[in-house]
Amino acid sequence: MYETMLFLHIVGAVGMGIYAVLPFIVGKFKQLSGAAQEGLASGLVAAGRIGQYALVIQLLTGGYLVSNGGGEYAVSWMILVVVVFLALGALSGIVQGPLKKIVSAAANAQNASASITKVQTISAIIFILFLVVIWLMTNPWFK
Repeated sequence: MYETMLFLHIVGAVGMGIYAVLPFIVGKFKQLSGAAQEGLASGLVAAGRIGQYALVIQLLTGGYLVSNGGGEYAVSWMILVVVVFLALGALSGIVQGPLKKIVSAAANAQNASASITKVQTISAIIFILFLVVIWLMTNPWFK
């Protein structure tokens, strides 16, 4: 069972990869036409949803791996990991709103620059949190 959970944990990490490329993709929004912005935003909404599902997989499988992995992890590390994951999940949900506004604004030929700026800012924060998660997972604290 441990090996299965580890495999699912790795699959979840791959699914969260959208958070690694999100700020770089979003940086191109202002260079695109309205129809291209609509298509890109629609794709990012779908990719963000996949990232959120992957985040849930990470939380569930990670909890199993911590409890059954045999390591004596520090409580402070476990709390910090949960807090960072919750922040990552919250922001990945929050960014969906402005992305959907970009889709509707582009479909109606309206200006979406305010929503684009929000998406760029939030995606940069998500990227930083993703890097923090990677660092925490590769450097766990033990008792």
